[in-house]
Amino acid sequence: MDESLNSVKAVFLDLDGTIYLGSDLIDGALDFLKRCDEQGVKRFFLSNNSSRSVSQYVEKLHNLNIPCTSDDVLLSTHDLLSWLKKENVSRTWAIATKGMCEMMEEQGITTRDNDPEYVVLGYDTEINYEKIEIGSVHLHKGVPLVASHPDMVCPSPNGGLPDVGAYLAMLKVTTGVDPIHITGKPNPGMIMHKIEELGLLPEQCAMVGDRLYTDMEMAARAGCISVLVLSGEATLEDLEASGMNIDVVVSSVDSLLR
Repeated sequence: MDESLNSVKAVFLDLDGTIYLGSDLIDGALDFLKRCDEQGVKRFFLSNNSSRSVSQYVEKLHNLNIPCTSDDVLLSTHDLLSWLKKENVSRTWAIATKGMCEMMEEQGITTRDNDPEYVVLGYDTEINYEKIEIGSVHLHKGVPLVASHPDMVCPSPNGGLPDVGAYLAMLKVTTGVDPIHITGKPNPGMIMHKIEELGLLPEQCAMVGDRLYTDMEMAARAGCISVLVLSGEATLEDLEASGMNIDVVVSSVDSLLR
């Protein structure tokens, strides 16, 4: 397989570090998305960033002149909600943004419960000390912890910013508690349900992203074509040190489908 991605019928695209950095599009991203449409390649946007709701992501993409619908956006929050529902959880204390809390509450899951079954940790860009303090108290009392994804940093034009993995490290130091479960990438379930819905095989799909331990690991677990872009977190040095076998490595999505 090379950067032309011949025979690929669908691409799953990470957002932060792959399609945009912060509020700025990666150079060539719009042209790449146009090539997807012109070549009949279905495209879906996939993110571990649980700070926004689906509607907020759709709005951001529209503001960047990227056409999409809510069905095109797959979030770690979806994977988290699926897990909470499977575990019959209805009461939580969520260290999470308003957007993530709204998605949970729409599914009948409380986010500020005084007697929570779980402390839920998302990528909270609206974090404050009260959320951390009360969450820590619950953890000290034995309430288990679940996290939306494992990412340590969120790429930005000014360098990496603290993400859920960094928050987990803080809570570990504070309470000694590790999460009993972490959803989101690299769990292959985030994309397998969509691949099956499309009637495709994993090898007909490509996972395009900038992180080795989430995007590329999920591609490997799902059996998809792995495409690493060097426009976000990972570097060639990181790839060499990892020992991972990546199918396609490019500087950015601008090199793909040409």
